[in-house]
Amino acid sequence: MPNPADAQADLIAILDFQTEAGVDVALDETPHDRFTEADAPEPVRARPAPRRAAAPAPAPSPPPQEAPRPAPRATFGRAASAEPEAAAGDARARARNAASLEELEAILAAFDACPLRFTAKNLVFGDGNPQARVMFLGEAPGADEDRIGKPFMGRSGQLLDKMMAAIGLDRSSAYIANVVPWRPPGNRNPTPQEVATCKPFVERQIELVDPELIVCLGAPATQTLTGTKDGILKTRGRVFPYALPSRETKLLATLHPAFLLRQPLQKRLAWRDFRAVKAALDGKA
Repeated sequence: MPNPADAQADLIAILDFQTEAGVDVALDETPHDRFTEADAPEPVRARPAPRRAAAPAPAPSPPPQEAPRPAPRATFGRAASAEPEAAAGDARARARNAASLEELEAILAAFDACPLRFTAKNLVFGDGNPQARVMFLGEAPGADEDRIGKPFMGRSGQLLDKMMAAIGLDRSSAYIANVVPWRPPGNRNPTPQEVATCKPFVERQIELVDPELIVCLGAPATQTLTGTKDGILKTRGRVFPYALPSRETKLLATLHPAFLLRQPLQKRLAWRDFRAVKAALDGKA
């Protein structure tokens, strides 16, 4: 039986020999006969596919730049800047350039300093005969007027037609307009700023019609053109002087047809006023 100590000494001697021969790293757990492997043909090894160069990472996009802001326009645009005096001044300058009602209507259609223009469906400029002797003036269009594009087309307009017919007038012998030519949203009252912005246009409209008599329907129209602060029940029936470029004409205040639809008993007062209108046109007042 071999001595285990001798076998261990033999293994240590073999390891020492391999170390001296330069074998200092074990490449495999199982020994290989390299002489016999040298005679065998070397197996063809598939070449690894060439690695594709990694696509370069996209360059970071530059931060978005703000588009250059357009230069401010002559008017205050859709914002209708909170500068009522400047907006009214712009309106006066534009209205002054209108030589006819047609030109004034075109200027109003392009005017963008009043925000009501962008909430209304139509510009409600005027209706009737521009050569008429009498001009009826209301406050602002309602829903029917906004839809049709003419003043006093709803129930209040039907009542106004009957009131005019009672003194021998109709839309062919009268001219009808409003202080504000666009309908306020929800039929609310126009704000003082909106009235101030539109006032130069209605003043120029009156100058171009050049009526012998202006009939203001309701307090807002009366207050806008006369400057009075009194209510309509106090001013109705009164005649105010109104200055035109070349002469002075008359302005009469009366009740608005919409008010009369809510207060039918007040029609007796309106009838007195319309009789005064007829007397003035007949030269009896």
